[in-house]
Amino acid sequence: MRNWKAYLAAIGTIILWGMSYIWADRLLDLKIPVEFFVPVRILLAGTLLYILNRIAGYDMRIRRKDWLKFLLLALCMPFVYFVAETYGLQFTDSPTLTSLIIATNPLFAMGVGMLIFKEKFSPVNILGVFITLGGLWLVTYTRTETGPLFYWGILILFIAVMAEVSQIAFTKSLSDTYAPPVIVMYQFLLGTVFFLPLFFTRGIASFDASLYLTWKVLYPTLALALLCSATAFTIWAYAIKHLGVAHTSVFLAVCPLLTAILSFLFGDERLTALQWTGMAVAMIGIYLTQHLSEKKSA
Repeated sequence: MRNWKAYLAAIGTIILWGMSYIWADRLLDLKIPVEFFVPVRILLAGTLLYILNRIAGYDMRIRRKDWLKFLLLALCMPFVYFVAETYGLQFTDSPTLTSLIIATNPLFAMGVGMLIFKEKFSPVNILGVFITLGGLWLVTYTRTETGPLFYWGILILFIAVMAEVSQIAFTKSLSDTYAPPVIVMYQFLLGTVFFLPLFFTRGIASFDASLYLTWKVLYPTLALALLCSATAFTIWAYAIKHLGVAHTSVFLAVCPLLTAILSFLFGDERLTALQWTGMAVAMIGIYLTQHLSEKKSA
């Protein structure tokens, strides 16, 4: 398989991001504000990447013409995306539903890939995206209860989707000049600056050391920072560079699948026979979007 490292990076990313919904949901259940744990998460991730980039000897200078791209990248992701994603998760109160809506990303990313980066796709590739999302709908459609802010949560999650598509486009445009760990480092460090007003107002307004400094808060926060941010975003940038915008984004459609499986393994959710069928359908869709497009370009 061509670009097997890039495919492996994409798979590793979605596994970590599938876990992220579960860890974030645990923090929300503990009433930890979004404005607290998200800035802490990305600051820790950015700091770790800075240290690793220094050790690796990467060139970390930003060219003057690229400053605006980096600022827009950080604005879209992590600022807009994480705020919208986490509030959407809070309002819908469903990790699997949240990840399903985020999985609509390939539909928008495919348009960006075709219009901006001139990526080519066959009708079968496009059909594969819809088959994937159809299978994922079977996995996650069994939602029986909704809260008063449920539909607002869905709307906010689609804002997160648009922010994510935008950050993928900016990452792609920067990836020919900068190493993936450098792009992600600046993405998080600049993103922390955007979060400062929220952190110093709502984030620490109800800070309680007896809760915030306990392992049940520190563990998911560190996992989100070190695994789901520093590690996942770095290997994701690598995948975008080598696979392209739309082909990489299709992998996001697997996040609901992984979230559902992990929730099942952790005892938070049971899967029905129909949901297992949906997983099989989703895998067929992924195969069509990736294998045939690769075959076409061989």
